[in-house]
Amino acid sequence: MTEKEIAEIRKRIRHDKNNITKLCGCYVSGNKEIRNEFTLTVGMIPLEENEMLFNILKKTLSGRIGKNLHDVEFKTEQVGVSEEHKLLMTLKDTELENSDAVHELYTKIINSYPTEENYLILLGCDKYDLPNLSKNDETMEDDSDEVFKYILCSICPIKLTKTGLGFSTADNSFKNIGADAGVAAPEIGFMFPSFDDRSTNIYNALYYTKSAEENYTSVTDALFRTEILMPAVEQKETFQSLIAETVGDECSYEFMQGVHEHMTEMIAEYKNHKQSEELSVGKPEIKRILTECGVSEENIAKFDDNFNHSFGEKTSFNPQNVIDEKNFEVKTPDVTIKVKPEKSYLLETKIIDGVKYVMIRAEEGVEVNGVKINIASETE
Repeated sequence: MTEKEIAEIRKRIRHDKNNITKLCGCYVSGNKEIRNEFTLTVGMIPLEENEMLFNILKKTLSGRIGKNLHDVEFKTEQVGVSEEHKLLMTLKDTELENSDAVHELYTKIINSYPTEENYLILLGCDKYDLPNLSKNDETMEDDSDEVFKYILCSICPIKLTKTGLGFSTADNSFKNIGADAGVAAPEIGFMFPSFDDRSTNIYNALYYTKSAEENYTSVTDALFRTEILMPAVEQKETFQSLIAETVGDECSYEFMQGVHEHMTEMIAEYKNHKQSEELSVGKPEIKRILTECGVSEENIAKFDDNFNHSFGEKTSFNPQNVIDEKNFEVKTPDVTIKVKPEKSYLLETKIIDGVKYVMIRAEEGVEVNGVKINIASETE
């Protein structure tokens, strides 16, 4: 799914837009027991609570693609045949009315979600009477050829609120407010099927993780039986190791400056042109960047095997996960320097009298602890 397609679905997740008629779920204790189950008729829920519940589901479609939102692609032989795919199809087709299927989903999540905290599982099913688009990409509300039916699942920790001082309007006085259980933002969740090319795609699902460090692969294995890309933080660490192993002694300041510039330009060009396809780089793009940044043929020859070992031959990822397009960082064991990428020319490395230095050009406006200082010339 693209950012535009995700945004289109997100806009529906509010009480006056969607066709979700009921919400169901369960409260799970830290020892993996279902403490309570519920089925709520949306029309009977007070407006404030209604919006809170829909906001939970909406957050399952938030964040950045490749970092928080992960495309799940079922193998062809899974679709319509495998236990995991048939379960998701049953949940969708019956609009969560099949209690056996709902309980089977609960069981899969409970047995695979590695937490000792209490948490909530929340489910909703929406039917989107999909408006066609005009030649100018404007929606034609009265012109529709498809109903996109999908389920959303959010898995939310239950957190204790802090005790504190509160004000009672009934008594016109202050009172101590005790700790209470509150539903936190979703930690993980999913949408099935995908909304690809503004149409139903039962070959894919969209998986959400709040954390960029943890994908909870035990859950994805239980629900989808297919691999997803490593977490964004791990992608960055793997990319850094790949560069170091491939480039070796050729890895200079100027080289890393060039890699950063190439990838930053790719991100900027993507944003400026608002392309429909999501931005990603794979082995060919990274190899081209290394070559253009001056890596020797000898080291380039090692790249293919290194990439395959690190990421997998056909893997691609969002370059925003492996570089910070807004910052350029130089770090020693004792000092960290951060500059805007377009100002990275202010830094250079030098060896003076056998000692290695990172030099920073400082023409004016130098401050120490907030106080402007003067840098004396050699003649002063």
